Amino acid sequence: MTSYIAIAEKCLRDEAEALLGLIPLLDENFDKTVDLILNCRGKLIVTGVGKSGHIGAKIAATLSSTGTPSFFINPLDAFHGDLGVIADADVVLAISNSGQTDELLRFLPYLEERHIPVIGMSGNPESLLARYSAAHLNTAVIREACPLGLAPTSSTTAALAMGDALACALIEARGFKASDFARFHPGGSLGKRLLTKAKDVMQTDDLPVVDEEMKLGEVVCHVSRGRLGLCVIVKDGCVEGIITDGDVRRAMEQQQDRFFALTAADIMTRKPKCVTPETKITEIETIFRRNKIHSVLVTDSEGRLLGIVDSFGAMI
Repeated sequence: MTSYIAIAEKCLRDEAEALLGLIPLLDENFDKTVDLILNCRGKLIVTGVGKSGHIGAKIAATLSSTGTPSFFINPLDAFHGDLGVIADADVVLAISNSGQTDELLRFLPYLEERHIPVIGMSGNPESLLARYSAAHLNTAVIREACPLGLAPTSSTTAALAMGDALACALIEARGFKASDFARFHPGGSLGKRLLTKAKDVMQTDDLPVVDEEMKLGEVVCHVSRGRLGLCVIVKDGCVEGIITDGDVRRAMEQQQDRFFALTAADIMTRKPKCVTPETKITEIETIFRRNKIHSVLVTDSEGRLLGIVDSFGAMI
């Protein structure tokens, strides 16, 4: 029988060497990255495409469970409504091995315009991503462990390890303790998550509510002021529809000539996802995943708006 142990051994050695190769690449950019995250008054948004996106999701999960509020978004989704989750007080960690990923680069000018700091993580310190970044983490590897030298292997391992190094540094910097980890880690909070309901975490103050006849120019102002990336259309006291900032942008692109003549009713999504005050957070998270949305409306039995639960409020 053919043995493939030698191939596995070479792969592991190549990836181990890639990790050791990161040590000489650590410089003042790493310290600057830690300081940017420590001083962040909002949350850390992690983004990346493809394999880098998978790595980014894991990094965000690790940071969230160790005291750094983090959230992963795909830059492709960002252009269709997800930009609403990014606030001016946030910091963005953008991951791309080449540092030249087009979908990611198109996302960066928007952040620069809003003066949102970008931390780049790539294997190319001369890339556009590195030049856009306030701090750049170099994760260059000599070669991929893949026998063809093509599949992301050593490079993704390097990015994952750099994320872990960042998490370890932040744990030390925050004085994060084992008791804190037990409180934030999903294993320690599972019971609480199963008991928590929409009414426990929903936002109820200054909800972005508009009339269906309101012109879109004014709707945009309500979406912005609400800081939830959406507004709710209410008619006769009941929820009629919802408009996200993605809906607004698409309307601007597709109907530029008559945009300001349009009303909320013209572009709103009717029958938005609604839950009751008694709906459990675990069920709401399933709604988020299945429908690729970040907010649900909380209504009573008559369809009256009681509150809004967004993905950050559901992170308990």
